[in-house]
Amino acid sequence: MQNINVALVRLLQFVLFVIFTFTVLVYFGVLVLLPLDLAVLLIKLLSVLGLNSLVAAFIALPAVGYLAYSAYKMPELVKLLLDTGLDLIATGKAKVEQFNQLAEQTKA
Repeated sequence: MQNINVALVRLLQFVLFVIFTFTVLVYFGVLVLLPLDLAVLLIKLLSVLGLNSLVAAFIALPAVGYLAYSAYKMPELVKLLLDTGLDLIATGKAKVEQFNQLAEQTKA
């Protein structure tokens, strides 16, 4: 019975690890893909307003680049976004390590 309890703890530890890994990958993926999505939506909006897609891209891409540069010039914003992701990583690591302690208590 003790081996089953340890196996259950290890299974739940693995599931939690996978969930936190997925969450961190999604968080940083959103940070990377958000400007691209903004550019695509702006190109579609300009296309609806009657501009050719190529002309709309020449207008939208520098506009999104300027917004990204403006965000980059605010070091507090960049630091806040990165710290949030790093806190998520630290929280996940701490929770996974708590499962190690629980497994050791279950073995004893």
